[in-house]
Amino acid sequence: METSAALPALALHSARRHAILCVLAASATFTVGAAVVKQLTEHVPLLEIVMFRSLVGFMAMLPVLWRQGGLSALATRRPGGHALRTLYGFIGTVTAVYGYAVLPLAAMTALGFAMPLFLTVLSVPLLGERVGWRRSLAVLAGLGGVLTILRPWRHGAGALPLGASGLVLAGVVTWALAMISIRKMGDAGEKNVTIVAWYSLGTATLAGICALPLWQTPSGIQWVALLAAGLLSGVAQLLMTEGYRGAETTLVAPFEYGAIIYAILLGIAFWGEWPDLTSLLGVAVLVAAGLYIWHREVTRAARLRQPAATGRRR
Repeated sequence: METSAALPALALHSARRHAILCVLAASATFTVGAAVVKQLTEHVPLLEIVMFRSLVGFMAMLPVLWRQGGLSALATRRPGGHALRTLYGFIGTVTAVYGYAVLPLAAMTALGFAMPLFLTVLSVPLLGERVGWRRSLAVLAGLGGVLTILRPWRHGAGALPLGASGLVLAGVVTWALAMISIRKMGDAGEKNVTIVAWYSLGTATLAGICALPLWQTPSGIQWVALLAAGLLSGVAQLLMTEGYRGAETTLVAPFEYGAIIYAILLGIAFWGEWPDLTSLLGVAVLVAAGLYIWHREVTRAARLRQPAATGRRR
C-alpha cells in the first residue's frame, strides 16, 4: 500500500510520462501527415493541398469554437493583426508544402526546426528583446548546421536544389514572423481559438482563390489522402496541446525533435532518402542550437518571474 506522501509523486510521474508520450505521438503524427502531403504533391496542385488542409483543420476546430461561444468566438478588435498573421502563415504553409515536394522529407523537417533561430533574430527589432552572447553564438551555430545540411558548395548527384531550399528558408522566416504576430495578439488579450480559427479560414480562402485558375478536381483516393492529411494535422495539434497542458514545457519541448527521427525513417522507407553523415551532422548541430536557445529562453523567463514570486530583488 502506497503512503500518502508517495501518491502525489506517483501522480506527477504518471502525468509527466503521459505528457511525453503525447508530444512524441504528436511529432510522429505531424511527420506522417507531412509524408502524406509529400505523396499528394505528385498528383494534386500545391495550393489545393493547402486549401483542403486548412478547411479540414477548421472543421476539426468546430467543437472547440462551439464550446467557446460559437460565432462570438470569432469576434476580434485586431483585424490587422489577423491579416498579417494569416499572410505570414499562408506563405510559410505554401513554401513548406513546396519543400515537401522537392526536398527529402528529413531535410525539410530539419529546416523547419530552424524557425527558432530566425525568431530569436527577429525578436530584437520587432519585440525589443535583448539577445545575449550565448544565444547569439547558438544562432550562428544553428545557421552553420543549416549550411551543413544544404551544402551550397556541393554539385551533382545528391545536392539539394539551392533555389528551392532558399524558398523554403524564406518560408521559415515568415513562420517566425507569424509567431511574433501571434505573440503580440496574445499579449493584447486575443484568444488562441480566435487566432487559429481566423488563420485557418484566411489560409483556405487565399489558397482557394489562387488555386482556381489551375483547378484540378481530385480523384477518389486523392480526396481520401487530402482528408487524411488534414485530420492527421488536427490530431497532432490536439496531442501536442494535451502534452503541453500535462507537464512543464522544460520537460516536453525537447521531444518535439523526435520528428526528425521519424522523418528520416519514413524518407528511407518510402522514398529511399538515405541521409549521409554530413547531413546528419548538420541536423545534430541545428537541433543542439535549437535546444540551447529554448533552454536559455526558459531560464531567462524563470529569472524574470522569480523576484515577483519571492519578493527579493537582484
